[in-house]
Amino acid sequence: MPAEELVYQEQVKDHQQKIKQVFQEVGKVVVGQSYMVNRLLIGLFTGGHILLEGVPGLAKTLTINSLARALRLDFQRIQFTPDLLPADLIGTMIYNQNASQFEVKKGPIFANLILADEVNRSPAKVQSALLEAMQEKQVTIGETTYKLDLPFLVLATQNPVEHEGTYPLPEAQVDRFMMKVYIDYPKKADELEIMRRMANMAFNDTVNKVLSKEDIFAIRSEINQVQISETLEKYIIELVFATRRPAEYDLNEFADYIQFGVSPRASIALNRAAKAIAYFDERDYVLPEDIKEVAHDVMNHRIILNYEAEADGIRTKDFIEAILRKVPIS
Repeated sequence: MPAEELVYQEQVKDHQQKIKQVFQEVGKVVVGQSYMVNRLLIGLFTGGHILLEGVPGLAKTLTINSLARALRLDFQRIQFTPDLLPADLIGTMIYNQNASQFEVKKGPIFANLILADEVNRSPAKVQSALLEAMQEKQVTIGETTYKLDLPFLVLATQNPVEHEGTYPLPEAQVDRFMMKVYIDYPKKADELEIMRRMANMAFNDTVNKVLSKEDIFAIRSEINQVQISETLEKYIIELVFATRRPAEYDLNEFADYIQFGVSPRASIALNRAAKAIAYFDERDYVLPEDIKEVAHDVMNHRIILNYEAEADGIRTKDFIEAILRKVPIS
């Protein structure tokens, strides 16, 4: 093996070990949320944004904050409220009396990790400002456009409990998120550990820094080198088309319930996320299981069911599971 290849392989192994250390560091503070951390890292390393949904108190904010400290990244938490304005998010022009000129005051969007807490509490114009920044990686203040610092990752949370006074994200806007991750209650053993740890008022929540920005960009490049066969590429396309034309894939029981299938963003996200899963498992090739592992998170917010599905108790989760059972790998 050439010397350059050996050096590259050693670098890959070093980064994979550091990713394991990131899980360990976050685990010092947060109990039982390795699944959430895994999905957040997939988003970070593949350039995708993550939408988290779960009831209050499941350590979403604490997990993201701990992750930012382990990654040496700037972190900003923005609490979305009904009276929030786009300028509160991206910044505005202010008049400096001493200099007799307008100056730019940048908003909290100028950070690497953004926690958009309860994003469905703000009106559409604020959500649009956030989603524009997510898509373009830049914002415009006055007549000047400013590039956002990279890496740039938005982690938005939604509270599924309260619907009064909220502004649900439109389906077309939700599609901009690479994955929608549902956070469930912890297991009994985990909750016991959480109670013991957090009830101790002398608890130390120090997190050591593991990865730098340079490491993150190097890991992105390494994930991009993970191989996915043409067979699995076509398998992803079949999964995507099954959401749009279920009757053609022997999914007749769901055909009358589907209003819209997933967009082309889903096929891109499945490809990238599967590569990241393979990389985390220290492989340089994708397996079918990698695609299936991320299928729910990538597709669940992109499939739009009609009112008949809701009336008959049909869930998106059931449809995705049926697709994974029925669609063959040719």
